[in-house]
Amino acid sequence: MGHVAFLIPLFPLVGFVSLLVLGRQASEPSAGWLATSAVGASFVATVTTFVLLLHEGQREITVNLFSWLSVGQFHAAAALLVDPLSITMCLFVTGISTLIHLYSIGYMHGEKDFRKFFLYLNAFVFSMLVLVLANNMVLTFVGWEGVGVCSYWLVSYYFDRDAAASAGKKAFIYNRVGDLGLMFAMFLLFTNLHTVNYLDVFARVGTLSPTVTTLVVLSLLLAAAGKSAQIPLFNWLPDAMEGPTPVSALIHAATMVTAGVYLLCRMSPVVSLSSSGRLTIAIVGGATAFVAATIATSQKDIKKVLAFSTVSQIGFMMLAVGAGAYSAAIFLMVSHAFFKALLFLGSGSVIHSLNGEQDLRKMGALQKFLPLTFPTFLIGWLAISGIPPFAGFWAKGDVLTNVYAYSKPLWVLGIVTAVLTAYYMSRLFVLTFRGNERFREVTNGHDPHESPWVMTLPLLVLAVLSVLGGALNLPWMHHNSLASFINPSFGMLPMVGESSATAQFVLAGVDFAAAVIGLLAAFTIWKSTTPWPSKFESSFLENVWRWDDAYDTLLGRPATAMAHVGADFIEPAVLDGAVRGVVGLANRGGERLRGLQSGFLRHYAVAVTAGLSVAVIYLLMRTW
Repeated sequence: MGHVAFLIPLFPLVGFVSLLVLGRQASEPSAGWLATSAVGASFVATVTTFVLLLHEGQREITVNLFSWLSVGQFHAAAALLVDPLSITMCLFVTGISTLIHLYSIGYMHGEKDFRKFFLYLNAFVFSMLVLVLANNMVLTFVGWEGVGVCSYWLVSYYFDRDAAASAGKKAFIYNRVGDLGLMFAMFLLFTNLHTVNYLDVFARVGTLSPTVTTLVVLSLLLAAAGKSAQIPLFNWLPDAMEGPTPVSALIHAATMVTAGVYLLCRMSPVVSLSSSGRLTIAIVGGATAFVAATIATSQKDIKKVLAFSTVSQIGFMMLAVGAGAYSAAIFLMVSHAFFKALLFLGSGSVIHSLNGEQDLRKMGALQKFLPLTFPTFLIGWLAISGIPPFAGFWAKGDVLTNVYAYSKPLWVLGIVTAVLTAYYMSRLFVLTFRGNERFREVTNGHDPHESPWVMTLPLLVLAVLSVLGGALNLPWMHHNSLASFINPSFGMLPMVGESSATAQFVLAGVDFAAAVIGLLAAFTIWKSTTPWPSKFESSFLENVWRWDDAYDTLLGRPATAMAHVGADFIEPAVLDGAVRGVVGLANRGGERLRGLQSGFLRHYAVAVTAGLSVAVIYLLMRTW
């Protein structure tokens, strides 16, 4: 299997290097097709590896590539861990990324940095594959940092715009805070277990003290909060919408923000041993899901609504991890990849048809102008809202059923968030495709136009996946489900009560009712935008609960004040003063010593004679 598995990250790397070497010779659209082919080949290699894994006697296979780090007791090889969890991640990462690459060929048409854009995309996918396939935490950290720097490049792709440049820096800095958590977790594990290889850590994790285990779990949570945009590090992700729409789709659906949830699931044998750590994860996830959903209800930018939707959906996944329902978290992650990629690419098609406009107040009645985008977007909307039989209903229901068995208060919070999800997504759908036309000024009186086939084909594929994706893990499937495939990767699962069949049926009914309530509320409120129903939009929510303002007040301004103190007083008065004092002392000493250097030979002869005389007299006196 090793001869196939190593091809999974290799193909995107080859695509990246090829575009780098070819330079400007790889012009549009050849650069796009080369990058798309590289990721498509990676998907084929992943499918082949998946088939081979199904026929292997063992489900955990280490593929050693080469020796890497070895210092004293520390050893970290460049090796891949092929197991159900990593191969499931690779399947949707490479599959969704291939569709986004194809879509980008049409969306980025005419961009002056067309080649560079695909160069970054291939590097992004390569980094994500290294992250999920690594067999040790140090190699995971390499991929972890890789997706971080690629997100910086892509979010600030339009770096000549101040907002884009600032958003890229914000994403980079917030993620560096999370990186401290992953590094601290590695230090703790190596100090106590003398290894960072996943399988060795899992074999020895029982020797950790409860305190160390909880510290490791909380450190991993900090890392996940940075990458997966959870409280308190969630507010970089909406600003990341400054990048091109395919970047948003790639970050939100296939790569970066899923990394934090993956890390916690990968480390599940450690996470499961800390009940307080899992409860903290669940609370953070539930709170983030709710807060982000409330914010999304008042956003006017179509991409920002979807951005906060991602933050909220990742919160549901974190909630599942905290409840010990790791397979439910992965099920929602896969389903979310389908419908969130569909929604982002669909929004890109809308933006493309309106000459770059993203304001929901300048859309409306686009249904008849976008005959392919409209029905596919409709499927994505129903899927994320939790309407059966679409994938989101089954995946979110799986999460909420497990949360109900774990904590009733958190389940109630999840249900309220589900209502809000259906509401804000229905609001977005109505304002975009229904109602009256509000886009004529944007299009200069012309009708909006449908996107080219390279953009609509991925929409059709993702729409089919959003409809059928729930079949991966239907409740009555026990032996051929996603859960039965990946559960062995999680080791000993925490003991959580199970709901009866009747309770599960009732819970599914509650999930459906929550979605319907949200839909009906949105259609009732937003069926007419004349006048604009602004009373249902809160400036507090639109401004992200004043989260950035709070950070500015508590951290930004005090840090700026300290910097001014340093620049205006400490540096000139203390540091520069100390340097000037030393220099002055040296100058004064030199001035005084200069008198001894007269330049006359007779003076030096007298001094030598006098010194020699003193030495001779001293020696004679010692002999007496």
